[in-house]
Amino acid sequence: SKYGGFIFAAGINKYMFISVNRPIVDDLIRVKYSRSETVTHRDEVQHEIVREAMRMMGIEKALEVVSMADVPAGTGLGSSSSYAVGLLNALHTLKREHISIKDIAEEACRLEIDILKKPIGKQDQYMAAFGGLTVLDIDKEGGVTVRKANVSDSTIDDLNRNLLMFYTHTSR
Repeated sequence: SKYGGFIFAAGINKYMFISVNRPIVDDLIRVKYSRSETVTHRDEVQHEIVREAMRMMGIEKALEVVSMADVPAGTGLGSSSSYAVGLLNALHTLKREHISIKDIAEEACRLEIDILKKPIGKQDQYMAAFGGLTVLDIDKEGGVTVRKANVSDSTIDDLNRNLLMFYTHTSR
């Protein structure tokens, strides 16, 4: 907020899968992640991203949310932002609302930064939405300009051949 920001980021080929559904037989809310919740109203949902995304979307009841991920929570790889982006995208699709990738990223930022008061920047939400090798220019007011990084194919190949990622079973 004082200087603005410039971020060169690389998305990785690990994914978060979110499925949403309106139950046919009842109006309950079911949320399945590393835990399982079944409640009657949005305010009872313990998963804060689900609860607040439902509030943002004006959904009070009758929703099933199931998630699976290639990477566990707590790794520092942006899984909560991936969850927020995926969930908001799925809820807009459920409501048959078209929304741009940039708008999804901004909604996820509003959800995590403004509503949930997470001490994070905007890079995780934007990278979850855009992926790839991406440049983010962030102005002092928080506006984000997104562009594809101008990197040669040979440099990308070198990067892919020389990077390794290990799961250490340690949470950040």
